Amino acid sequence: MVGSFALLASFSAHVVQAQDADALPDYIKEEFGFPPAVPDGPLSPAMQFALRVAFVDSVVLSTWDENQTLALAEIAESEDPRLVWLISDLMRFVPSQQLNAALTNAAAQLFGKQLPLENSWGVVTDHLIAWDVPAPPDYLKFKRAIFTGIVPGWDRIFDEGDLDWRLVSWGGVLIDDRPYDTTDDGCNCIPAADNPEVSSAEDATWLKDDDIVFGIEINGEYRAYPRRIMEVREMVNDTLGGRNLGIPYCTLCGAAQAYFTDGLPEGVERPILRTSGLLSRSNKVMYDLNTYSVFDTFLGHAVTGELAEKKVQLKQATVITTNWGTWKETYPQTTVLLERYALGRDPDFRNGRDADGPIFPVGDVDPRLPVHEDIIGVITASGKPVAFQRSKALVALQRGDAIAVENVRLKLDAGGIRAVDIDGSDAGSHQAFWFAWSQFHPETELWSQ
Repeated sequence: MVGSFALLASFSAHVVQAQDADALPDYIKEEFGFPPAVPDGPLSPAMQFALRVAFVDSVVLSTWDENQTLALAEIAESEDPRLVWLISDLMRFVPSQQLNAALTNAAAQLFGKQLPLENSWGVVTDHLIAWDVPAPPDYLKFKRAIFTGIVPGWDRIFDEGDLDWRLVSWGGVLIDDRPYDTTDDGCNCIPAADNPEVSSAEDATWLKDDDIVFGIEINGEYRAYPRRIMEVREMVNDTLGGRNLGIPYCTLCGAAQAYFTDGLPEGVERPILRTSGLLSRSNKVMYDLNTYSVFDTFLGHAVTGELAEKKVQLKQATVITTNWGTWKETYPQTTVLLERYALGRDPDFRNGRDADGPIFPVGDVDPRLPVHEDIIGVITASGKPVAFQRSKALVALQRGDAIAVENVRLKLDAGGIRAVDIDGSDAGSHQAFWFAWSQFHPETELWSQ
């Protein structure tokens, strides 16, 4: 026996075609090497059986024995790198070093290159993403069996749609599927805050002036969402200025966003946004509690389920990343969430946990900026995504320079930066890490002075 799955106890022939390596950017080839040849065609019945034994039966039976070992050997000898996606999916949950080594060696054989055993899941997945290795036939069926066999709460999440399931991985926490407005109910998850209570700025003596907050203004009403709270909540469903909002914060992407969850097509109930416990290229995967439709967190549109069928696209409001002292001085009428929503914790993931780079696989990163460079991202009226390097834009604005791209204008706001339209209306900008913005907007323009 190679190992066992003590998983989440606490909670036919084919023609081989070479990938077009010449189409890959040089920086990918330099970091990851050249991709292996990739099959084009269906899986044989024998291979489908091997996949079921290795990746489905092992989870259902919560074991790994000689049958799985033989199936994995057959998979490794298949010369089909597409199957490494399923190896990667299983590796994410494996607690056994011995089994992890066996899976890593199988992936290495299919890649035709040596792979380290340390952080092997991340290394394997980075290669798959960077090389853009296609998924094998029936990929979602097998992946769904792995994930839902481990966390049954995901059974309504894994659905066909406009979502690249290759890029979806486990973020290390369980799904938040608590009913709406049960903020104080405990869970083995990242618990969203619904309709949070607020206080005046004057009464928020628990906040220090240099504490980071995410400031939002809607129809003349201002509210601060302290990062200390958002680090442990990651999702708030709120009402501000007479509008319903869903506010996700992805700690891994350094991005707080605000989506309007009203004004939607007739017959669409207000989406209640929740954290699924899943990630896509190190960005949280959020879903609607009412319909279990998955949203692209960064882009704001539904990608699976009923809301995808109705083509629901959430409009975005601007989020200002600044410090509490400057925000409350600029907008003394602001309200702020109560301290109790921080659950007694005062984390600072931003400058600690992932200081050496993303801790989850993201594949290749556009090399024009460092991965964790802060940018201000916005979409112009023509649909062009534009990223402004925050540090340079801040200096230019403080100097009095005008910054404009198409209809978008940047301006200083409470120590942060806001993008507005030509008429001064909100353009829906937010701050994020460069790696996140550039991978969800691969054609983004990068502003330069």
